[in-house]
Amino acid sequence: APTIRAERFISELRRFEKEGEMPRLQILRLPNDHTSGTTAGKWTPRAMVADNDVSFGMVVEALTKSKFWPKTAIFVVEDDAQNGPDHVDAHRTIAYAISPYIKRGFVDSTMYTTSSMLRTMELILGLKPMSQFDAAATPMYNSFQAKPNLKPYEISRILRSQLHYFTECEIRDREKPNDYFFLLERTSELLDEGVFYVTSPLDDQNQAEIEI
Repeated sequence: APTIRAERFISELRRFEKEGEMPRLQILRLPNDHTSGTTAGKWTPRAMVADNDVSFGMVVEALTKSKFWPKTAIFVVEDDAQNGPDHVDAHRTIAYAISPYIKRGFVDSTMYTTSSMLRTMELILGLKPMSQFDAAATPMYNSFQAKPNLKPYEISRILRSQLHYFTECEIRDREKPNDYFFLLERTSELLDEGVFYVTSPLDDQNQAEIEI
């Protein structure tokens, strides 16, 4: 599971801090965003994506609170980007760039490719291009700023609570893998933790059916 990978990465990060240095390039794969659909006996898509998201947050939080953060950059891109077409193009996807030198709260809509991200990493590491594709790619210059912001990232308490509930839910129906159940006496507790929240029945983006 991605959280296990994240925990392993963080344990290695702690070791690097004790030793005083860290590898200049590390690659980490968090695979659960692919999900397993509604396959019986598997986590639901919502649980798997939540697990992936919180694992991502755990890694970023740990790095931003480490001694290496002032000289660290994190680049994240989705696998199989062609599998999510939108109204513009089937190859579009989101990507994240995280660093003290990255503009915060900024959406960079520059036309980049995966090779652009690779070229950006090469420039930071002082490496020569590996092919004509990354050599000709546009580096992600527009995402960067000259003055660093060293404020660390804090993973959301609500995200932690949601992950714990949807992956460790104690009451499940194997014939209905997308249904979740909770004891009525836990309602206030789960609402306070942010696992569930009250929404308008007109809000079709966040509707959930609750039976008592």
